[in-house]
Amino acid sequence: MTQIIHKTSDISSSVKLGKNISIGPFCHIDGNIEINDDTEIISNTCIYGNVKLGTGNKIYPFTNIGCDPQDLKFEGEDSYLEIGNNNTIRENVTISKGTKGDNLITKIGNSNLFMTGTHVAHDCLIGNKNIFANQATLAGHVKICDNVIIGGLSAVQQFITIGSYSMIGGMSGVDKNIMPASLVIGNRAKLRGLNLVGLRRANFSNEEIRKIEHLHNDINFINKLRSDKSNNKIIDLFDNYLKLQNNKIGTIKK
Repeated sequence: MTQIIHKTSDISSSVKLGKNISIGPFCHIDGNIEINDDTEIISNTCIYGNVKLGTGNKIYPFTNIGCDPQDLKFEGEDSYLEIGNNNTIRENVTISKGTKGDNLITKIGNSNLFMTGTHVAHDCLIGNKNIFANQATLAGHVKICDNVIIGGLSAVQQFITIGSYSMIGGMSGVDKNIMPASLVIGNRAKLRGLNLVGLRRANFSNEEIRKIEHLHNDINFINKLRSDKSNNKIIDLFDNYLKLQNNKIGTIKK
């Protein structure tokens, strides 16, 4: 397939482009950048630094990908941004690269939706199939697992970990870790119960949901669940969260 690059866009010779790439007008792409197959960049987008984009991504106008961190400790170190496959990045989204204060990388998985005005700060780790509503803001070093929804105008404090299948209500301020399958809302955000709608949409059974509720009340219950392979789906859900969580930040409780 051919590459379609608008004549008004400035693409550095160092940029590696895959197949079936479409780059619209007034884009500036410069640096150690790899853009893989089937990616569409509509217009007015800036991508620079050390950036790798996977396949099938769609980027809307006025986005800034790979921008310098908004961190006074950043000293121009050689850091990175890696974005996976099939992500949708809407208008005015900003995604910063990493810093030496962490692992020098901001990393995003697959099939995420970043709605208008979302900000992903330096050193964030984001999994798969998450939805960030308009103006959602992630501070530095935030870790998001999979299938999380963050409501519009919500802000997540630095170093927070949010477990899979959680939902953060709009205009919430999150300042503590959030266990998987939580329904959280408020400023400061409080746990309102399980995200039952999300769990049922993901085909968790009633028995599995009861076990998840038990884990919310007693995380040590996971040790009992490990003896039965039928619980592997739940165990993986919580193990992924526990592996990432920042122990310096408390967990939101009822």
